[in-house]
Amino acid sequence: MNEAHVIDALRHVMDPEIPTLSVVDLGMITGVVETDAGVRVRLLPTFVSCPATSVISANIKEQLERSGFGNVEVELDTEHSWSSDRITDRGRELLTAFGLGAPVQIEGVLDMDQIEHATCPHCGSTDTVMNSMFGSTLCRSIHFCNNCKQGFERFKPL
Repeated sequence: MNEAHVIDALRHVMDPEIPTLSVVDLGMITGVVETDAGVRVRLLPTFVSCPATSVISANIKEQLERSGFGNVEVELDTEHSWSSDRITDRGRELLTAFGLGAPVQIEGVLDMDQIEHATCPHCGSTDTVMNSMFGSTLCRSIHFCNNCKQGFERFKPL
């Protein structure tokens, strides 16, 4: 087993709620370990009660088996907490290209200004306001851009 090959295969496992982002782009993979029988992947959900966790786990197992890895185990990482800072630079670019605002880097400190103000994914303006703390999923908020007059959702900084 080569960890880099496993990670490359996992780049094809997309988040069911944001199908443009892989579990690697979201920073959800916290470990890949070769076991006596196969491979174990540690998965860090974006939040504890994420309803997509079982689907993502099944998709990881299916993708790795399709890529030639046998006896795949997916273990939930309960030792760490996911943060939006784990989203890769590529992931942030993909979010914007998908039409979702990317979260700011919080580096451990989160304040209301970071939650309320977002960069518009349509025109790049920061003249935006938050209309709702919750969007179509718990991890999104709804904003409006005063520059281009477009509404948009943003992945919340956590």
